[in-house]
Amino acid sequence: MFSKSKINEPGPKTPEAPKPAMPEASAASPSEFKATAPKPKPPASILSADLHITGNLKTTGDIQVEGSIDGDIRAHLLTVGESATIKGEVVADDVVINGRIVGRVRGLKVRLTSTARVEGDIIHKTIAIESGAHFEGSVQRQDDPLTPKGSAPAGKAAQASGSGTDADKSN
Repeated sequence: MFSKSKINEPGPKTPEAPKPAMPEASAASPSEFKATAPKPKPPASILSADLHITGNLKTTGDIQVEGSIDGDIRAHLLTVGESATIKGEVVADDVVINGRIVGRVRGLKVRLTSTARVEGDIIHKTIAIESGAHFEGSVQRQDDPLTPKGSAPAGKAAQASGSGTDADKSN
């Protein structure tokens, strides 16, 4: 990069040399900036109240559900509206529940508002449950709740299923 600028320095002495050199330099710079510049975040996908989906949803973006879904959801931010019903596992960095979920919830930050109804286990890093929320299930804190426990290394799973004394010694 420094050698290009040194090569281009003698160019301004001749009037025609800077014209080709300038577009090359300016063409290289914007492409570098485009590669490093963050892309604007797309708006949340909204699933309206009259929409019923059977199947799994997976996105790196945000989803706002107002309808009903029979299937699993994986997203960055999931907002469950008051009229929404989800039957399946939910995995997201942030989960805000205003409606109903029947199934497991996994999230770094999970929030149950006063209108939330959850029937299933919640695995979280941080959780907030407002007064009036309805919850049936267990709550478990994990440092990394987004990865299922079943995906632990096979060696540890084998130790856990071994005899009690061996498993106790390894822990």
